Amino acid sequence: MPSSVDFTGRPFHFIGIGGIGMSALAYILAKRKLPIYGSDIQRSHITQRLQALGAQIFCRQEASNFEYVRQSLDAENTELKLSVSDHVVKAGHKASVVHNGQKTQAIELPQVICSTAIHSGNLEYQAAKELGCPIFHRSDLLAALIQDYQSIAVAGTHGKTTTSSMIAFMALFAGLDPTILVGGEVNAWEGNARMGQGPYMVAEADESDGSLVKITAEIGVITNIELDHPDHYESLEQVINTFKVFETNCKTLVGCIDCATVREQIQPQITYSLNPDSGADYQAREIEYRANGIYAHIWERGNFLGELELQLLGQHNLSNALAAIAVGRQLGLEFSVIARSLALFEGAKRRFEHRGCYNDILFVDDYAHHPSEIRATLAAARHRLLDSALNTQPRLQRIVAIFQPHRYSRTHAFLQDFAQCFSDADVVILTEVYSAGEPNLWQIEGQNVADLIAHYHPQVLYQPSMDAIKMSLAQLLQPGDLALFLGAGNLNKIIPEVMAFYQTSPETGGIEPWRQTA
Repeated sequence: MPSSVDFTGRPFHFIGIGGIGMSALAYILAKRKLPIYGSDIQRSHITQRLQALGAQIFCRQEASNFEYVRQSLDAENTELKLSVSDHVVKAGHKASVVHNGQKTQAIELPQVICSTAIHSGNLEYQAAKELGCPIFHRSDLLAALIQDYQSIAVAGTHGKTTTSSMIAFMALFAGLDPTILVGGEVNAWEGNARMGQGPYMVAEADESDGSLVKITAEIGVITNIELDHPDHYESLEQVINTFKVFETNCKTLVGCIDCATVREQIQPQITYSLNPDSGADYQAREIEYRANGIYAHIWERGNFLGELELQLLGQHNLSNALAAIAVGRQLGLEFSVIARSLALFEGAKRRFEHRGCYNDILFVDDYAHHPSEIRATLAAARHRLLDSALNTQPRLQRIVAIFQPHRYSRTHAFLQDFAQCFSDADVVILTEVYSAGEPNLWQIEGQNVADLIAHYHPQVLYQPSMDAIKMSLAQLLQPGDLALFLGAGNLNKIIPEVMAFYQTSPETGGIEPWRQTA
C-alpha cells in the first residue's frame, strides 16, 4: 500500500466510479483538473456529470480498461503496436514496455481508488495490481483531501448525510464557499459534491468499514452510535472503539448526548440535546412538530439564541439541525444567519424526499434501512398525518410503508428490531432482501421478515418481486395515502411507474405502465 496520495498531476482510476461516495471524490479531483478515469457497470446521471468534466468512464469492470495505460506507454513511439504479450517493466510507480527489444519511455502509473465493495477477485483490480499501480481505499483519498482544508467531518450511525448537508448549506449560505463531499445528492449544489474556493471542507465520514479511523478534522461531529454493519463489526464495542479513534483525531468534537452511547463512551467538547434537562451546550425547547416542518427555541449554554423553523420533519432532523447550529457557532456565524439558512434547507434526496402527488396520494422516498431509522422516519410521517390544525393538501389519512430489507447480515442481526419498528405505519408491504452482493449465509428471506412483523402489526403483505409490488400498489393505494418507500436498495426505482399509474384519469381506471407494450 503506497504511503500517500499524489495530487500533483498523476491520473486517478476509480473502480466503481458511479457509487455515491466514489463519485463525489472523483468530482472534486476532476474540478482540480486532474486526469480521471474509472469504471462502473451502470450508466447514470452521476457518471454523465463526471464525463461532462472530462472523466473517461468504462461501462465494464475488466482488465482491458487499463489499455489506456498501455496506449500512454506507447505514446512516444506511434509505430509500436503493443499486445498482451508485451513485457511491462516496473520501477517504483513508473512503468515502461519492452516490445521486440524496444523500450518505451517510463510513465507514472495511475493511482487506483477502490471501495470496500471491490473484492480481490475483481478483474480490473487484479490488472491494476499486475501493472504495479498504487492502490488506495476510498477512505485514503478522502483523508488526504480533508488534510488540504479546515475540515468539518460528520460521523454517526444515522443522520450523517442530512447533518453534513445542513452544515454545508449553512456554510454556503454564509458565504464561506465550502468544498463539499456528502453521501447524498442535494439540489443546492446539484449533486453529492461541490468544489469551493474557501478554506473549509464539509465531508461525510463513514464508519461502515472501519475506515473512519483514518479521518482527522478541525471539527468532528458524532450524531449517534449504534451497530449497523454486522458484516464488518462483531459487536457494538468494536463500533465504539472506531468512534473513539475518530474522537482523538478531531481537534474539536461535537456530539449528541441524547444518544446514551455517545454520552457514556465519548467526551465531546461541545454537546447538543433535545432534552432541556441534559445540560447540553445547545438545546431545543418549546418544540412544535408540524405537518410542514418544525418550530423550536434554540438555547446556547443557557442563553436564548432565537427561533428556528425547519422544512424537514421529525425530531431526528431537529437533532441534526442542532449539530449544524453548534458547528456554525464554532465557525463564528451569527445565529440569525444560521437560522435563515436552515429554514431554507430542503434536505437531501432520498431523505423523506417528496417524489410526487397523484390522485391525492403522496409518494415519498427515504433511505432508511436500519430499524432506528425506519422508526424515526415513520414517526415523522405520523406527525404529518396527525397535525389536523393545518389544512394540508392532500389530506393524509393512512401511511403505507413499502420496505426492502438491505443485506442479509443486517436483516439477520436486527430481525426482532425490524419486527417491531413499523408501529406508525397503517399498512406494511415487504419485498425480498436486497443482497448488496452478500451471500445468504443465514438462509433468510423477505417472507421471514414479513411473518415476524405480522406478529406485531395487523396488516402486513409480502410481495416477492418488484412487479408484484407494483401490481399490489395499483390495487391498494387510495386517496389520502402517504406511500413511503423505505430502503437502501433499488426499491425506489419503481416509484415513477407507480406514480404514472395514478397519473391517469380516474375515469379510465389507469393502465399499468409496466404492462404497456411499445
